[in-house]
Amino acid sequence: MKAFAQRSFGPPEVLELVEVPDPVPYDDGVLIRVAAASVQPFDWHCMRGEPRVARLMGDIGLRRPRRPILGADVAGVVVATGRSVTDLEPGDAVMAMPRGGGFAEYVDVPAAEVVRMPAGLSFAQAAAIPLAGATALLAVRECAEVQPGERVAVTGASGGVGTFAVQIAKARGAQVTAVCGAGRADLMRSIGAHEVVDRSVDDVTRGGARFDAVIDVAGAYPLRATLRMLHRAGRLVLVGGPAGRWVQPAGRVAAGALHGRFVPQSVSLVSVVGVPDIGRILAELSGLVEAGGVAPVIDRTFDFEQLPEALRHSESGRAAGKIVVTVP
Repeated sequence: MKAFAQRSFGPPEVLELVEVPDPVPYDDGVLIRVAAASVQPFDWHCMRGEPRVARLMGDIGLRRPRRPILGADVAGVVVATGRSVTDLEPGDAVMAMPRGGGFAEYVDVPAAEVVRMPAGLSFAQAAAIPLAGATALLAVRECAEVQPGERVAVTGASGGVGTFAVQIAKARGAQVTAVCGAGRADLMRSIGAHEVVDRSVDDVTRGGARFDAVIDVAGAYPLRATLRMLHRAGRLVLVGGPAGRWVQPAGRVAAGALHGRFVPQSVSLVSVVGVPDIGRILAELSGLVEAGGVAPVIDRTFDFEQLPEALRHSESGRAAGKIVVTVP
C-alpha cells in the first residue's frame, strides 16, 4: 500500500510517499481502507520532533521518529476483521484513531476503538471528528464539568478542538463566549457561540467578565491572565499550548499543573492520546453529531498527494476548523 513516511525529523519535505506492506488485522482488529484522514498540530509536532523536550521523554523518538507514519484520525470502510470481531463487518463505514498512523491507504485498528460513522456524514466530515472531538468532549464534560446556565469561554475557539468545544458546551446548556482571531465571528455564531471576542481588538482577560469555566486551547494568553477570567471557584482546562521548538507546549502544561496547587481555581489538563476506552468516547461523539447539536467544521480539503502542503497549512495557524486529506 502507499503511505507517507518519514525517516528523520524536519519540515513537511521529510515526508515521502512510499510503498509499505499492507497491515493484517489481529484477532481483535479491523482492517480499514482509508477514505479520508485529518491533519492537526499533533501531527506536525511529531513530524518536526518538537518540542525537543518531548524527545527526551520518549514520546516521539530521540534521534529519529518513533512512528514513521503519522496521522491520528481516519474514516473509511472495513475490508477485513479479526476472528474475534463480531460487531463490525466488511463494508461498514467507520471512523477511528489508529495507533499505527493514518496517512496510508490501509490501517489496522483494535475493533474496540472503531465506531460506525454518524449517519449522513461524508468520509471527510467523519475524519475530522475523532481526536479534536474527543479532546473537546473530555475538556468540556469531564474536566470542566460544564452545567446548564454556566458561562463558559473557549479561547482558540476557531481551531479544530475549539469549534467542537464551543458546540459541545452549547449543547450542554452553557452560555458560550468564543475567543478567536479576526474574521471568525460569523463562523463562531453559526456554531452556537452567544458572544464572540476578537482577541486582536479586545483583551478578554482584562475585561470585567468572569466565567465559570475556561477551555484554553493553544494558550493564547499568559497563564496568570487566563486565570483572571475565572470566578474564584472556576475551572480552567488546558488543551496544549503555544508552539515552540524546545519546551512549548510542554512548558505551558507543566506550568498549569504547578499553578493548580496555588490558586483557588481548579486547573486540569486534557489529552486523549493513550486514553483507554476511546471507542466509547467516539461513540458518544457520533451520537451528538447524529442528534444535530455538533457538526465538524472543515477549513480545507487536500488530495492525499498534497499531504505536505496540508501540514504546512496546519502549521500556519490560519485554519478555521479542521484540515482533511482524501485518499483515492
